[in-house]
Amino acid sequence: MDFTSFDKRHYPVLRPSDGYGEWAPTYEATVLDLMDLRLLAQLRCVDWKESAAAIDLACGTGRIGAWLRAQGVRRLDGVDLTPAMLALATQKNVYDTLQQGDVTATGLTYGAYDLATQSLADEHLADLQPLYREVARLLRPGGRFVLVGYHPHFLMLGMPTHFDRANGESVTVESHVHLFADHVAAAHAHGFVLQEMIESVIDDTWVAAKPKWETHRNHPISFAMVWRR
Repeated sequence: MDFTSFDKRHYPVLRPSDGYGEWAPTYEATVLDLMDLRLLAQLRCVDWKESAAAIDLACGTGRIGAWLRAQGVRRLDGVDLTPAMLALATQKNVYDTLQQGDVTATGLTYGAYDLATQSLADEHLADLQPLYREVARLLRPGGRFVLVGYHPHFLMLGMPTHFDRANGESVTVESHVHLFADHVAAAHAHGFVLQEMIESVIDDTWVAAKPKWETHRNHPISFAMVWRR
């Protein structure tokens, strides 16, 4: 679904490759762990240390990779579209391999992984089908796909994925609204079954970090899904 009809801020829109290239130096200072790492830690059906081989899709600066390693994931590869993000991920020394590429067409070996992750990236894809198709190709039977996303509800409130440039100008990264029904349709089409889903809302911890977001209290901001192939 096109985000344009929900946009209330009307910031200049950048393509994901350009936007994240600019955002890379300040990304970790602006994205709170509350968005994704808190959700990952709450999942109950995934025993991270049992993963022998994982692929971190849209790995960005390596935030998720560092967390996965800390949970005991043994082998970890990463793929991202943006060289500037990959350069930062390389510095973390948590990946066995890193490559620049499209998460919907990685070219990696069929059935090479028992775990795939993606965090805060699905809203930049116009269509979810290619993502789920590629993950299904990469996972072994019984493998899990853990997806953390920016909640469609928050996008529909008019709040795009955005950051401030060095000159103070606010810009947004091209976004698309995917309803949960869109995820279910794409996942089912490629042989996935949903095992767990949780949602995060703006609570006291969020408001303490972002006091201006008091007006958004109790609105859902992110979600996590665990799919089993």
